[in-house]
Amino acid sequence: MRSARLQQALDSGLLVLPKGSVAVWRPVVGDDLSALGRGRVTVLTGFKPDHDHFAGLGHAVTPTPPYAAGVVCLPRAKALAHALVAQAMAQVLPGGPVVVDGQKTDGIDSLLKELRAAGVAMGEPLSKAHGKLVVLRAGPPPPGWTGEPRPTADGFWTAPGVFSADGPDPGSVLLAQHLPATLPKRVADLGAGWGYLTRAILDRPGVAEVDAVEAEAAALDCARRAIDDSRVVWHWADVRGFRPRAPWGAVVMNPPFHTGRAAEPDLGLAFVKAAHAGLNPDGALWLVANRQLPYEAALKTLFRKVETLAQGAVHKVIHASGPIRVAGRAP
Repeated sequence: MRSARLQQALDSGLLVLPKGSVAVWRPVVGDDLSALGRGRVTVLTGFKPDHDHFAGLGHAVTPTPPYAAGVVCLPRAKALAHALVAQAMAQVLPGGPVVVDGQKTDGIDSLLKELRAAGVAMGEPLSKAHGKLVVLRAGPPPPGWTGEPRPTADGFWTAPGVFSADGPDPGSVLLAQHLPATLPKRVADLGAGWGYLTRAILDRPGVAEVDAVEAEAAALDCARRAIDDSRVVWHWADVRGFRPRAPWGAVVMNPPFHTGRAAEPDLGLAFVKAAHAGLNPDGALWLVANRQLPYEAALKTLFRKVETLAQGAVHKVIHASGPIRVAGRAP
């Protein structure tokens, strides 16, 4: 979809790329950037799976502004969309083309209205494959679009586009309330976000080290800003491929179960399997999930004991202990 719009914009002359590097903000796995040319694209994304995917394809992933041109792949989160457009307009050479591309379901129409209202000059939008592409010119962004991290009332920090950017997720709050009074020495917070559960773990006696694993760099930066504790080891990593240096005594997590608009229950199950693989033989898992997600069946194949500690209108808290190891199979 995105590649078709980019190719048509280039073929029609709507988009003319000058010589030099082209920055692409927040493409996702599956986006084809070949229309922009080989060897000139720098992919800028803080989401580790996407970062690793495009690095593996040979694209540069280290920021080196200024750029001759830029492409903003529109995310769903409006505040993040504003921040990305502002970054592109500031980091592309003045007057250079800044492409904004997105699906209608991601809010491209409303963003174009906001740009017009802010007086940003733009070309005629190209409509194709349930989305639109428009070319702006680099220059001062609309006021208030830079999207700097902001403090919360309870001492945390959030940033545009991070999960639960307006405050603690109710599921995480429920999970924190049902953590045990003490925790083992080594604990993992898988999908740590901006640190709400990490701090709850650190508040429990007995904790000597926490592996805080998070795929979104902006969220991890916010967590580091809020939590100054030498017991935390911060990891910018995809939980699905993360391996701890030593087994954990406990894992605490509020696993994701969707990517963008698409529900992906297997993503949450992958977090469950990663927790199971990283626990020591006496380890335990505390997790929160939406009530309708069927984690229990998988948990019962991986742990000797599985129990529901709390269940509300939306969320449930599950405790699983005694990881089951299959003889001859590495965890």
